[in-house]
Amino acid sequence: MKLLTIGAGIGGLTAAALLLQQGWDVTVLEAATYPGGCAATFTHKGYRFEAGATLAGGFDPDGPHTRVAQRLGLQFPVEPIRDAAWVTHLPEASIHQWVDAERWREEYLTKFPFSARFWQTQQRLAKVAWNLSARDFPFPPATLQEALRLPLALRPEALIAAPYLGQKMANLLPQQSGADFRAFIDANLLISAQAVSAQADALYAASVLDLPRRGVMQVQGGMGGIAQTLAQWIVANGGQVLYRQRVERLETVQGKVRAAITARQNRFEADVFLANLTPWALENLLGAAAPNSLKRETRTRPAMWGAFVVHAALQAEKIPQTITHHQVVTDVHQPLGNGNSVFISLSPPADSTRTALLSTHVRAADWQGLGKTEYADKKAALAQKMLLAAERALPGFGAAAQLLLTGSPRTYEFYTRRPLGMVGGFPQTSLFAARGPQTGLQNLWLVGDSIFPGQSTAGVTLGALRVARLLGERNPL
Repeated sequence: MKLLTIGAGIGGLTAAALLLQQGWDVTVLEAATYPGGCAATFTHKGYRFEAGATLAGGFDPDGPHTRVAQRLGLQFPVEPIRDAAWVTHLPEASIHQWVDAERWREEYLTKFPFSARFWQTQQRLAKVAWNLSARDFPFPPATLQEALRLPLALRPEALIAAPYLGQKMANLLPQQSGADFRAFIDANLLISAQAVSAQADALYAASVLDLPRRGVMQVQGGMGGIAQTLAQWIVANGGQVLYRQRVERLETVQGKVRAAITARQNRFEADVFLANLTPWALENLLGAAAPNSLKRETRTRPAMWGAFVVHAALQAEKIPQTITHHQVVTDVHQPLGNGNSVFISLSPPADSTRTALLSTHVRAADWQGLGKTEYADKKAALAQKMLLAAERALPGFGAAAQLLLTGSPRTYEFYTRRPLGMVGGFPQTSLFAARGPQTGLQNLWLVGDSIFPGQSTAGVTLGALRVARLLGERNPL
């Protein structure tokens, strides 16, 4: 069977590599000159910057990255974070997300002594969720085979999660919760579930609150090293990863995709196609041939978030901080995003020139239709707000900055070709609204952050594992 994957993000590369190992003829097309998509690393004026994702979890013994590495016989260029995965800075306190479970327990009992029962419940639910992921839980089922497999993946211990189905994380918060505790939970959920506690599904939220203790790693040479390793493995094992090949159109015949046509008018035929894209981007490629189900989805499904980022090159000696990830909430009484919550990622302290990525959630649509002056002013104002937030977590940040670059959803739209510049996956508000990989066409499947569980390198890898298994079952060689 011949497989064509559109987009060299981690989800697309992982699924392609796993199917290549099963004997498929694999080609990956990437519009950029390097792999990784929103989890790539790029250089500018000699500095190394992250495109988006900066924290790699899922490297614990049963984690998705670990399982992929074992199956493919490869080694990702990672080293464990041994202290705090990140620090959340509230106006009145800083909370360290320690990797060590016992140290974390001491932290939350010290900072939020009323929250012990909440964290016990969260940890029980997280254990259920992670155990299900380790068994490649096929949710939501996309085929009859997956529906039949669903009960087999369950275990009796999963029944403890039943009372929480359909609940929001806010329902689990302690009655004594004040603005600080709620802001801490909301800020952590926003970066990993794309929703705050009032909207986030309780089971999903419980699992992502556990991420700091689920094999968090520093990727040597930048986050792009994960995608680069997968791309190199594909090429070394007989597959193709072709760059500067932007797909502009998908050619269909009788409900199946027959070929991908690139901007260079190259034509690539295959038996099965994987799209490492959002549903909106996929509809654009299909045009009039888009199934009605996909058209309905793009008109009714709530949009993903956008991101506004500031890339900074820093004088290393002025930023000696060894903890490389920080989260700042400026005002616990105001909505998060738009500079009120900023996630800061530093390159390792050993770098002679450190770089940092500051990011905040924004509504992607708010950045469309702006005039040149209005757009420039909006960027400058938000960048300044984020730099002030960075100064709170890392005093001297502004003085250490040698170069600053800003990026809006329009920037992401230009470089990643994602409509409106939407990134990060769908907000996980309900398991019953989770999106599977099906597209409405027989031989075309989605991978990446659009399909459940979506967010993070761990999430897209879980989705890729699922799609590779599904295709192996449907199209055995």
